Amino acid sequence: MSKPNYENPLITRYASKEMSQVFSPDMKFSTWRKLWIALAEAEKELGLNITDEQIAEMKEHIYDINYDVAQAREKEVRHDVMSHVYAYGIQCPKAKGIIHLGATSAYVGDNTDVIQMKEGLIIIKHKLADLLSRLAKFADEYKDLPTLGFTHFQPAQLTTVGKRATLWMQDFYFDYLDVCELIDGLMMLGVKGTTGTQASFMDLFEGDTDKVKALDRMVCEKMGFGKPIPVSGQTYTRKVDYKVLSVLAGIAESAHKMTNDIRLLQHLKEVEEPFEKNQIGSSAMAYKRNPMRSERIASLSRYVESNTMSAAMTASTQWFERTLDDSANRRLILPESFMAIDAILEIATNVCSGLVVYKEVIKSHIMAEIPFMATENIIMESVKKGGDRQELHERIRQLSMEASRQVKEFGKPNDLLQRIAGDPMFGLSGEDVLRLTNPSDYIGRSPQQVTEFIDEYIGPVLEANKDYLGHEVVLNV
Repeated sequence: MSKPNYENPLITRYASKEMSQVFSPDMKFSTWRKLWIALAEAEKELGLNITDEQIAEMKEHIYDINYDVAQAREKEVRHDVMSHVYAYGIQCPKAKGIIHLGATSAYVGDNTDVIQMKEGLIIIKHKLADLLSRLAKFADEYKDLPTLGFTHFQPAQLTTVGKRATLWMQDFYFDYLDVCELIDGLMMLGVKGTTGTQASFMDLFEGDTDKVKALDRMVCEKMGFGKPIPVSGQTYTRKVDYKVLSVLAGIAESAHKMTNDIRLLQHLKEVEEPFEKNQIGSSAMAYKRNPMRSERIASLSRYVESNTMSAAMTASTQWFERTLDDSANRRLILPESFMAIDAILEIATNVCSGLVVYKEVIKSHIMAEIPFMATENIIMESVKKGGDRQELHERIRQLSMEASRQVKEFGKPNDLLQRIAGDPMFGLSGEDVLRLTNPSDYIGRSPQQVTEFIDEYIGPVLEANKDYLGHEVVLNV
């Protein structure tokens, strides 16, 4: 089967059908028609000569959009909104004269953008909650399992596998709060006219300011929004787009950070993302198990983050009450950022549902480093047996340097503990030294921090979204 034309991989490979449908032509243009109906209803309720019959006719044709008529008309007039006004009027001859009455193109364009973004954010909210539920389960399961902490990607004090996952979880929790705030705070453009002054509506209502204000509010309420944006030019300020894309970029940042950690852990053979039975890691190296899902998340995340700069540039270069150099840009960055984040959350949920933990590898890495971490406890135990702290400190420094040299120069195991146990200055047996290197004694409050965070912060999120948890993730590739 021939495929001669470009296909957007966000649609064919990555995003869910659910998110794709939010930004589909059917959703866009049926929303335009709903907005025209809301405008006509509000204008009628406020006294304009619009009939129930006209509105009923408009409602009959919300979804059977005559795209062929609109497309043919746009080739003639080079105006997408007026082409759809014309096409809608062909289907609604009785209502033809009152469709789009007093409005400008931004009425349907901008209001639809906000409606689509809100719908997309609701999907993202639910998927973030589901991802948090998977991470919470993983973190709770491994909250007691000690593992090497890393600072500068150098071995540091111990943490636990579950505590590290809680760091990822907290980032996504903050993203969840941002998404909720955005959903609650989004405002429609409302009914503002060609330059935001509502002059055309003042003419329609013969200078009645109260009715024009009521029209603005009523249309927003009919479309499910509490209130319109207070003031505007022809369009709402493009800072709204920047704010929305910044929140999406925050999710991308969280996902990128988490998958960076997973990729590094997979290199260490401590934790792996799911690897399917017939999956191929490399076309040349059959033995490889590449973290391809995490790499895909990182790749898509960079794309979302970069779109934020495009939104910032668009907002900063709008002239006066409007200019059209935002249009083509926004047709790309708004839907594609949402679909990329949708894909990121789908893949991240898949990854976090099937993370594989290799406890023995983790333990071996701990035991290679814990002799150095245990030295302070060893000194304290030796002091209890009558040793001199300063002398013991210097002796451990010497033994540590020699043990480190054996590891680095000769590839030998870290034998610091054996050296200490064999040195009479410390007065400790091998059993004494081994007792002082129990990894669980070096993880602080990690298990409690995991439990407290899940109970106090994640629990309420999961309860609020309980109907959306556990959805099946099916990756296209």
